[in-house]
This record gives sequence, C-alpha cells and structure tokens, in this order.
Amino acid sequence: MGSSVVVIGNFDGVHPGHREVLAEATRRHPELPLVVVTFWPHPVSVLRPQTAPLLLTSLEARIEYLTEAGADRVRVIDFTEEFARLSPSAFVEQVLLPLDPELVVVGENFRFGHLAAGSVRTLAELADGRFEVEGLPLVRFGDEETCSTRIREALAAGDVVHAAEHLGRPFCFRGVVAHGDQRGRLLGFPTANLPVPTELAFPDDGVYAGWVTRRDGLDGHGDSLPTGVEAERWPAAISVGTNPTFDGLARRVESYVLDRDDLELYGAPISVEFAARIRGQIKFSDIDALIAQMHDDVARCRELLAPR
Repeated sequence: MGSSVVVIGNFDGVHPGHREVLAEATRRHPELPLVVVTFWPHPVSVLRPQTAPLLLTSLEARIEYLTEAGADRVRVIDFTEEFARLSPSAFVEQVLLPLDPELVVVGENFRFGHLAAGSVRTLAELADGRFEVEGLPLVRFGDEETCSTRIREALAAGDVVHAAEHLGRPFCFRGVVAHGDQRGRLLGFPTANLPVPTELAFPDDGVYAGWVTRRDGLDGHGDSLPTGVEAERWPAAISVGTNPTFDGLARRVESYVLDRDDLELYGAPISVEFAARIRGQIKFSDIDALIAQMHDDVARCRELLAPR
C-alpha cells in the first residue's frame, strides 16, 4: 500500500465540487494522510496572461480552505513555463510518484501535461498498477454545474446569492484595513477600507449587506480575545467601487459595521462576507442626497441581516 492519498487541481475558491474530491479521497482511504496538489499562479496567467481569470481566493485562503476540508498537507506547485512543458508521463514521475500515492482522485475534467494532453484516462494508463485513479463527476447546483468560472460570472453580475450557492458559503473578500479618505467618518459612517488587488475577483460595484470579522485574534479595540472565544462576526453595509461621487479612481471594499463607531481596525486583517446586494453604484449630485441614501442602505442591511 502507498503512504498517501492524493488529490490534484487548481481548487480556486474551494467550492463543493473541490471539497467532494477531498471527501471521496478520505472515504476511500481514511487511514492515509490526504495530500492536496495545487498550482500557483493560475496556469492561464502563465500560458495566456491576457485571458487570466480573476481569482476567487488568495493562495493563503486557498490553503486554509483546503485544510478545513480535510487536507493533511498542501503541496503548492510553482507553475512556470518550464513546468507547463512537462509531458504527462514526466508529470506523473516528478509530481505524483514522490508522494507514494495509493490513490489519486481528480475531477472528471482534469487535464495535465504539455498542452493539456493528459486526461483521467491518460493518468490511469500511466499509473500502470502503481496507484489507483478515480475521476469524479462535477457537482451541480440545480441545473448548473458548479465551477469557478460560473462563480466569477455571478460575482461580476453582483449576484452574490448565486455565487454563494455555488461556493457553498458566502463569498469572502480578505485584506488588511488601510487608511482611506475618512469621508465615511465625517458623514457618520466610518468604514474599514480594503484595497482590491488586481488579481482577485470581487462583486460588481454597488452596495451589499454582509459581515465583517477580524482575523488576528484581537477584538474590535485591538485587545486579545480570551482563550477559546471566537472573533465576533459584525453585520455590515459594504460598498464596492471607486466612490464616483468624489471622483475616486481606486477600487475599494468599504465596510461600515452597523451601529459601531468605536472599532479600531486600521492595519487589522479582516474578512468581508457578502450576503445580499442592496443596489448598484450611484454618483450623487450632492452630499445630502448621499447621506440620505446611506441611511436607507443601512436600514435595509439591518433588516436583511437581522436574526431570523
């Protein structure tokens, strides 16, 4: 018997289809450690950078989600042009055999090797009795196959509910709170501002209801949380966009934690979860109109996020 069970994939977003691959590997061989092989950067960003997709998670978040899904170890392959030239057989020899797999589990659409020449059938042939291979069908939600591309499309349309249906959880945007223009504080709605990296996916510009969580083990005032106490998940009104009323240029995710003006979050790592879209981005003619709309946005967020 081999010394591990291995799954392979990009795993961008770690959606239910990805998690099912990990779960099946564990079901088949619960006695063996589960090793996840993934690639960074995204292969398309190396092979066809002009068409590279926006990523649903950073590498750090991907590893965290994979670990939560059962991975004992995550091996990150540095995807380079040289690596992309490996033949399918060289891929098996250099990537898989050193892991001594008893079983390799992949999605049925898995491709590997130079020019994506290898398929699940190719992998089974190259295994040559040295390990088992299983290709799993794609997971579906309703009448749609779940895939990272479909989730990106939902986010680009501002449909965070549909994105969550295919992710199996609310879409989450992470970052470190940066100093902004502090206009929100002056208007009575202090916000935690996250710059949007160019390589990451984000919901369409607009206002959303959602949740903010601090991720460094500290509370809203920067004090350590007691042992065993989880970080509070604060309801929030979230704006995504460039702030066109003030002719802004940089895209940001700005979160106003409902009814809180005492939080100290500058420099803190936070996660922002998107629950529902309130409206699209608007350029207001004056500050009074903006403030009136913000009050309405907050009221709608409060209603949507109230405990049921």
